[in-house]
Amino acid sequence: MVVSELADEAVDDLFHALADTTRRDILRRSLQGEPSVSQLAAAYPMSFAAVQKHVAVLERAGLVTKERRGREQLVRTDRAAVRRARQALDRLEAAWRGRVDRMSDLLARVPDPAENKPTKGQDR
Repeated sequence: MVVSELADEAVDDLFHALADTTRRDILRRSLQGEPSVSQLAAAYPMSFAAVQKHVAVLERAGLVTKERRGREQLVRTDRAAVRRARQALDRLEAAWRGRVDRMSDLLARVPDPAENKPTKGQDR
């Protein structure tokens, strides 16, 4: 998954999902097992409905899936999706590092104004 290969809406969903601390924590917790939405809700100082909404955002981004078992909804991280998201972020980081390096190289070539002080008689 390269960011440019995704539709703009999918990229927006991915970054929106990862932008929130609670959602990143839900993702981390669901990597360690398959917690139910109820178990997740017990871990946060917010309502059950709020946790459900966070899980829905992660699900819409394709980072987790929910599976109903009896009365519970279990949350499972899609490890492949997380890996693809990480690869996309790594590619973005590499692109930006390259840009910053090129800017640094350009700035290194700019003459230092302190070295070009006017001599006596040249200043105004």
